[in-house]
Amino acid sequence: MIVLGKHIYLYGEKEKSAPLVIYNTFQGDGKELYESLKGFTDKAFTLAVIGDINWDDEMTPWECPPLYKNDSPCTGGADAFLEKLTGTIIPEIKKELKNEPEYLAIAGYSLGGLFAIYSLFKTDVFHRAASASGSMWFPDFYEYVKNSSLKSEVDKVYFSLGDKEAQTKQPLLSTVDQRTDEIKTVFDKKSITTIFESNPGNHFKDADLRMAKGIAWMLQ
Repeated sequence: MIVLGKHIYLYGEKEKSAPLVIYNTFQGDGKELYESLKGFTDKAFTLAVIGDINWDDEMTPWECPPLYKNDSPCTGGADAFLEKLTGTIIPEIKKELKNEPEYLAIAGYSLGGLFAIYSLFKTDVFHRAASASGSMWFPDFYEYVKNSSLKSEVDKVYFSLGDKEAQTKQPLLSTVDQRTDEIKTVFDKKSITTIFESNPGNHFKDADLRMAKGIAWMLQ
């Protein structure tokens, strides 16, 4: 289905009251992610993949200059998209389900992981989150997390990175390992169950597999 110009693909349980996982992506239909996820968990769930995301705008909480020459800047449209997501898109997704979900969770890769964590401080809709290779390097994001309050009762948060992601000469990107660990610690201090997994490779290796591992852990 299409809601507010976004293609939405639903997988998994639609009859029973299972957890609903929201996953934002800028391309693809999420089928490979769903197939990978089935290999990691036998728990019932519904996966809603939201496509056509304006990646550098809708997944970023505020502006950030380009990291490289000829790269695109981040323009900070996360708040506006989150309002659309919670106010219109998720209600339309729920209309396709037979029962109210057990709970809502949010998952994302790269900037999508950043958005997933950010959303916990902006809305009370989500109770679990998974950030795979999330952009925790984003300027001032650690400070924001440290100094902000969660909007809902969050009980599980997943983080992962590739073991080569911080091995870069780009100053901001090189902080991703440290920042992810620091942000995890903020959630730990709130008595929230967390994990920070290391995966082999750089930022672009096995994206669906990494995300599936994170969602599966979050669902258990």
